[in-house]
Amino acid sequence: MREFWVSSGHHLTRRTDGGGLAVTEELILAYLARPELMPPEEACAAERALHAGLMAEPRRSVSPAEIAGLADADARENWTFMLRFRDTLLGAASLEAAYLALVRQGAREVPPLFLNQLVHLILRNALEECQDPYVLRAAELFFRLQRGSIHDGTVLLADAEVIDQHQGNQSPLVAMLGKESAAELDILDDGNAWTYWSRSDAHTMALNIGSSPRSREGLARVIEVWVRHLLDLEVKVDPVAAIEDRDWRWFIGLDAEATGIGNALWAGDAVDEAAQARVLALFRLTFADHARIDPRVAGHPVYCLLAMTADGTVRLKPQNLIMGLPLAGSARAA
Repeated sequence: MREFWVSSGHHLTRRTDGGGLAVTEELILAYLARPELMPPEEACAAERALHAGLMAEPRRSVSPAEIAGLADADARENWTFMLRFRDTLLGAASLEAAYLALVRQGAREVPPLFLNQLVHLILRNALEECQDPYVLRAAELFFRLQRGSIHDGTVLLADAEVIDQHQGNQSPLVAMLGKESAAELDILDDGNAWTYWSRSDAHTMALNIGSSPRSREGLARVIEVWVRHLLDLEVKVDPVAAIEDRDWRWFIGLDAEATGIGNALWAGDAVDEAAQARVLALFRLTFADHARIDPRVAGHPVYCLLAMTADGTVRLKPQNLIMGLPLAGSARAA
């Protein structure tokens, strides 16, 4: 089996009998060792003692008095969030169960960085046997911010962090010529796909979401895996060019921009050409078993939209697939 996404930390976990990932002390220690949680030079003695105590005993209980004793207000807030997050992980049967609990509660108090790390881990588990680099590169959209750009008439998606670093090191000549940074990266294709395995943690391959059928198919497969792994629900997802169903009942925006565009279409409002051009991909999702589906939607497909913002940002929200599907008892009316 080929290795990939070592940076997810999957080696710090173990698989449960149910196929999920068990929360281990090693994983909690990895969170505690993050730069965001390391006490800064100006940290008070109480914060240093709290961090050192948790590094020695990551499961130990922390009293409200210990948090109240921290001198810095931001530190008190950060540690309150972190400990609540830790307790959610430790109290769940698996990382998957913890993630579901967090997103169903709204995840308002969980930093996006932590949610993305959970998604990274969960997808690494769910895609353990995947041998398709197009699927794995598309899966990066679920936990890595992307930048979209037009190159040779097609839309490329590149890792936002890599692009920011690349632009910081860009030569004056390249900047003067106006070249898109994404075009300077290797664009995933059949000729270089084999190199993905050695660079999966570098995130240095751009994805041709605009005109590569394999890239869009890859994203479709990730959606299927995500829904199956977390909701135990079999779905079939197919890329489509347009919504041709006059009686479409349900849609899911895979990001905030797509949700806004979908809501406008749903309401029958005009969507200008610029907004329409920002829709990067459209998928038709169907269910293998309608027993768990809202009767108002059973027998009808769900359409999933992916879009980028006006400045080219793509921030896919995988929790939308968890909370947005029309399962029986869903509060959302179609």
